[in-house]
Amino acid sequence: MAKRKKNDSDLPKTKLTKSNLKKSLRLFKYIGPHKWKLILGMFFLGLTGVTALLFPKLMGDLIQTADFSTEDINRMGLLLLALFTAQAIFSFFRVVLFVNVTENMLEAIRNDTYNNLIKMPMQFFSSRRVNELNSRVAADITQIQDTFTTGIAEFLRQIIIVFGGITALFFTSVKLSLLMIATIPVFAIVAVFFGRYIKKLSKQAQDQVAESNTIVGESLQGIANVKAFTNEIFEILRYNSAVEKIKKIAIKGGLARGAFSSFIIFCIFGAIVLLVWYAVKLQNVGELTQAELITFILYTIFVGASIGGLPIQYAQIQKAIGATERVFDLIDETPEDVQTKSNQNQLQGNLEFKNLEFSYPSRPESKVLKQISLKANQGETLAIVGPSGAGKSTMAALILRFYDPQKGQIKFDGIPASEFSLHELRNQMAIVPQDILLFGGTIKENIAYGNPDASEDEIFEAAKKANAHDFIMSFPEAYDTMVGERGVQLSGGQRQRVAIARAVLKNPVILILDEATSSLDSESEKLVQDALDKLMKNRTSFVIAHRLSTIKNADQILVLEHGEILETGTHQDLVQKEGGLYQKLIQLQMEMG
Repeated sequence: MAKRKKNDSDLPKTKLTKSNLKKSLRLFKYIGPHKWKLILGMFFLGLTGVTALLFPKLMGDLIQTADFSTEDINRMGLLLLALFTAQAIFSFFRVVLFVNVTENMLEAIRNDTYNNLIKMPMQFFSSRRVNELNSRVAADITQIQDTFTTGIAEFLRQIIIVFGGITALFFTSVKLSLLMIATIPVFAIVAVFFGRYIKKLSKQAQDQVAESNTIVGESLQGIANVKAFTNEIFEILRYNSAVEKIKKIAIKGGLARGAFSSFIIFCIFGAIVLLVWYAVKLQNVGELTQAELITFILYTIFVGASIGGLPIQYAQIQKAIGATERVFDLIDETPEDVQTKSNQNQLQGNLEFKNLEFSYPSRPESKVLKQISLKANQGETLAIVGPSGAGKSTMAALILRFYDPQKGQIKFDGIPASEFSLHELRNQMAIVPQDILLFGGTIKENIAYGNPDASEDEIFEAAKKANAHDFIMSFPEAYDTMVGERGVQLSGGQRQRVAIARAVLKNPVILILDEATSSLDSESEKLVQDALDKLMKNRTSFVIAHRLSTIKNADQILVLEHGEILETGTHQDLVQKEGGLYQKLIQLQMEMG
């Protein structure tokens, strides 16, 4: 049965430690010029706590005025009305100020997180899931937002009410206060025990629901396989088994929650009866007035409600601390230097690999490239062929400096690659991959991605060179046609030509074609290959080829196997080499038609 992978939302609440608390306090650095709003918001927060604590006292005084004149009663009523009005005003300003501070802070955090994330090297992305990174940018920052907007303010307000209320209780009646406080530890111990047990059952139920959802997702995504193998009954039984487990856990959890609710109701009403019984005794002997009794009950309700709400707010703060840690882990990662340099070194297009060896950081023991040496002169076309896993695409990644080799050197125009900035190099290169990713905008926006400052005429001209203009104009909205998520509204050949137009617009010195026609039908391949031939003209081009018929005119062909160059030469040279790998690959493709 499929098991669910854990994501950030499954992580337990982070315990408060000196280390993570220190990291979380870094959030306040993002408040910057809005500190005065936070201070003012805290001031209004304190006032809402004070006004809340005054309410029970004034209510008790109002009860006491029943024996006084109508004028005294009206005065107390107006005083309570003024108190509510003041509390409403203080709450308004507190909420507005906290939201304002939080949103300004989060804007800076979101920008810093994304700015650093987009600059991270390819090594970083190859070792992380996109969903995990997206969760940090979205879910974790939303958790911080909720906590800062309401959670922290409410937590502090309840703390004020708890301590202020308990103090007021002792001023009202010491004996009743001591009795009330004596009952709290019993409730707390039982509540903690029940709470942990119910939380454990809830987690089991969530995991089981997730597992059942995985079964639904897998079976529907692979519905063709399910039906082809006539496994409908198997999937039904698999899902029924998962749902049965959900039911059993949920019923067990219902019993625990029912017992907990009954215990809480018994304790609350039992405590109220105990306190009222003792209060009546105190009142009977003249140690407590009716007004003091009302005041005490109201303070008890306020304190009890606040104590009950503290665990919820504390749990939210714990989650926010965990979210803050994960966000700052991203912000603290070391990014690539992608800053634009004003004095850019113009490449001529000469490139050399010298005794190059490379292993991916995630698999350092496995060498992908071994002692690779090659030289491409300005304007030449160098083709790289070989079986899957030979290291062809890795060479393209190294040219773009997505990774750096462990041994050897890459030189551009005779200068080591490390002496150029990444922006200088990549700004003068373009790649047309096999799997084209188009962004979810218009065709015009996707072509302009190669040069965001290009004019409309330049975009149209690039599309014409890429053999894309005619099919684009056949759409009702022409260049303003939306391509859909990842370009799903366009065919493979159309996406490929939009990508070529993007590369044309960039006008690169060095061009990389990574099996750009391997997944196309014959008609689309002809149009795309014609566009590629135009694009390659007068540029240094590296062509990773699957269909060997497309590289017959290459100036050099490198034949790779197991990360080593086995053969080098032109198409004519290699096809005549008896027993050579290139000749075998040609023969194999001819046999396959």
